Amino acid sequence: MTAQPQTIPVRIYDREQHIVLAAPLPGLEPENISVDIARDKVVIMGEERGPRQHGPEVVVDEWTIGPYYREVSLPGTVDGSLANATYGNGVLVLSMPKSADDRPAPQVNFQLHPVAATRGERVGHTGMDINRSSTLEHELKHASEKKF
Repeated sequence: MTAQPQTIPVRIYDREQHIVLAAPLPGLEPENISVDIARDKVVIMGEERGPRQHGPEVVVDEWTIGPYYREVSLPGTVDGSLANATYGNGVLVLSMPKSADDRPAPQVNFQLHPVAATRGERVGHTGMDINRSSTLEHELKHASEKKF
């Protein structure tokens, strides 16, 4: 038996260069979370986790671990290809650079990359001057820093 998707509450912050969205997704692993970003819209999905959530031994069923779904309209347009995502302590945080001009921003879909148990990320940019990057480049940079 598959549960109906739960609505995710969100907080949205409108910063000078970014729009930041925070959403609780308790109990998921990073690879269970996917995000779609298209100009001024974000869709967050979290897959149901745990095959025994609906077993006959459940006496009270007030909380499940997914599935989660939320579609959110943003207060401005963003470049989803440069979005950074982190997931830790059951909270997803998306940092999305505002679009610099009226060029159509590409629609982006991604899943989080596990960096540790129950922690994940997706790197699209680095630095205050937004420089395109990737999760792999980010990991390699931090791995070389740890060697010293």
